[in-house]
Order: sequence, then C-alpha cells, then structure tokens
Amino acid sequence: MYRWLRSLLFLFPPESVHHFSMSVLNGISATRPGRYLLRKFFSVSDPSLQKNFAGISFKNPLGLAAGFDKNARYLQSLETLGFGFVEIGTVTPLAQEGNSRPRLFRIKKDAALINRMGFNNEGADA
Repeated sequence: MYRWLRSLLFLFPPESVHHFSMSVLNGISATRPGRYLLRKFFSVSDPSLQKNFAGISFKNPLGLAAGFDKNARYLQSLETLGFGFVEIGTVTPLAQEGNSRPRLFRIKKDAALINRMGFNNEGADA
C-alpha cells in the first residue's frame, strides 16, 4: 500500500502534498476516534524514553525540526503522532512569502528533497 500511495502522491508537487497531508492529519485528529487511532498506531509510551533537558521534560527524544510546521498550525495533530517535541518556524518578525514556486524539489534517485522555501511564514504577530 505504501508504494501505491507514494506513487500517487509523487504525481503532485511536494509542497502541495505537504499541505494536503497536513490537512488530512488535522481532519483525522479533530475527532476523538481519530486521535485514539493515531496514538494507538504511532505513539510510543515508555518511561525509559523520557528525557529531561534544561528543566523541561520530554516524553521521548524524537522531535520534529523547524520547517515542517512553519506557523504552528499542526501542533496538536503532530502530538498525536508521538513526537516528544515539535519545533515551529522559522518565524520572522514580519510575514514573508518566501521564494517563488517551485521551491521544493524531489530527487527521486537519492530519495531526497531540495528545500529553497525562503522562510515563508505568517510572521511573529500571526
């Protein structure tokens, strides 16, 4: 099923797939049964994974780096996937469009992405 879904998603620009996927995740995690299923299949709860750093407790050391959720729209949804922490941003003082599209490119043979988004975000006041 993964290969089929991947082939389908690769028919569309990567930035569009990101926004679509996150909208689907938000929709699923907006319901109690959806949150339950996401946590059941993706979240791991093991006391041995808990970490404390600089006085902050984390349920596990696996985090999501900045750039994935630029405007903090998906924090609750991403929490249901089991991340120990989510870094938002990059957030700039003022809103900015970023670079012109296309600005995210797939390199299929290397299973990689090139990101030249240009810090597109809604700004600190949003």
